[in-house]
Amino acid sequence: MRHVLTTTLTMTSALGLVAPAPAPASAAPVASAARPAAAAEPYQERCARGELCLWTGENHTGHRYAYDLSTADVESCVPLPGRAVAKSLANRTGRPVTTYQSRECATEGDFETYPGSGNWTPESPYAVRAFQIQQH
Repeated sequence: MRHVLTTTLTMTSALGLVAPAPAPASAAPVASAARPAAAAEPYQERCARGELCLWTGENHTGHRYAYDLSTADVESCVPLPGRAVAKSLANRTGRPVTTYQSRECATEGDFETYPGSGNWTPESPYAVRAFQIQQH
């Protein structure tokens, strides 16, 4: 089983913002094509369609673990690596995903199923330690 671990990008690098070159004195003002940082949601750009993304911090911050059907078997319990826990997630798999407080996907602890239609959860109600991608 493979997993992808990435680190949080800064707002500037995530959006690819570059300071505009100064305009010549004779040039007419030009509207900026860059989005204002306050209106941007860079975490959405870091979880592609078809992926389940889990972040170690709330509000989609911290380390990101990304899984898709090539890295996580359907109906299998997939624990996060080591002692990692996720505090926020995005389900863009197109399938329901159940997250578990238990590393063994045990139902004695908390668990929750998220629809696969593009669910963004900025704060999980518990520390997620494992998940299962469902058939449908």
